[in-house]
Amino acid sequence: MSTPQKPIDSEFGAASTAAEVIRGISLKGKTAIVTGGYSGIGLETVRVFVAAGAHVIVPARSRTKAGDALKGLRDVEIESMELSDPKSVNDFADRFLASDRALPILVNNAGIMAPPLQRDKRGYELQLSTNYLGHFQLTARLLSALRRAQGARVVSVSSWGHRFSPFHFEDPNFERREYNPWLGYGQSKTGNILLAVEVDRRYARDGIRAFSLHPGGIVETGLVVHVPQAELRAVGAVDESGKPIIDPDKGFKTVQQGAATTVWCATSPQLEGKGGVYCENVDIAPLAVERSGNVTLGDSTEQNGVMPYAIDPESAQRLWGLSEKLTGVSAK
Repeated sequence: MSTPQKPIDSEFGAASTAAEVIRGISLKGKTAIVTGGYSGIGLETVRVFVAAGAHVIVPARSRTKAGDALKGLRDVEIESMELSDPKSVNDFADRFLASDRALPILVNNAGIMAPPLQRDKRGYELQLSTNYLGHFQLTARLLSALRRAQGARVVSVSSWGHRFSPFHFEDPNFERREYNPWLGYGQSKTGNILLAVEVDRRYARDGIRAFSLHPGGIVETGLVVHVPQAELRAVGAVDESGKPIIDPDKGFKTVQQGAATTVWCATSPQLEGKGGVYCENVDIAPLAVERSGNVTLGDSTEQNGVMPYAIDPESAQRLWGLSEKLTGVSAK
């Protein structure tokens, strides 16, 4: 049931917005969960889902911050959850499952990028813990609700940055190798892609299809807080005054454009019967051509596609087993 990793000519593109790709699609009566749904592209995803009729649940580290950001939006439910805290993830999942609701849409959106070395309470590197392991645990815990939908989609927001690193199975938490924030980020985002591959392989028979995606470079999200302004200027993401430069053809997008591929993956009828693929610019992405030399942020303006190691089915199965071990969650 695997889907070829090649574009399908969706008729959308890099400049398409989330509102454009969902036009004509009704989500009335459907429930969606969007992690990180109170800032950046997550917030735009929530806005568009609500406008299409969905009831959206936003698990948030800060209920106050989420409440301020989501004020005025109808049909939005704010819940407490910290992705790097396994008890918090379990508590949220337990509360949702107790409601006996089906879950047609799960968007694993929240994330952090390239911070100095930090670890969670278990000693796990924080990008791995937040970007990948927390979302693995959440997805695994909500499988029964996803099955109940009888047609669900799990969408994991990855990044072009998966090119910085494959998954390092021998030392995922930088215990025996020198920490590099970009290697940590790349590993976690490769994990998001492999998660989609394995969720789709395991659960397509249950009506659960999974996708991963690169949203584009969106400076306005705040995700770049740890990236020096000089580096952002060097790659053409901001001008001399620090103002974001919008150039979708080079990957630099508005929040509305950045949320488009997420929304398309979660709702588009063009993806019926498909899954396990990595998407970008509102289409299934091509397979990337491997190149020699170090990967830099500047490469993102002219290279696209997904690295072969990020969609390797054997790596996806291996990571699933490691994830069960690291989180203590056994998915059935």
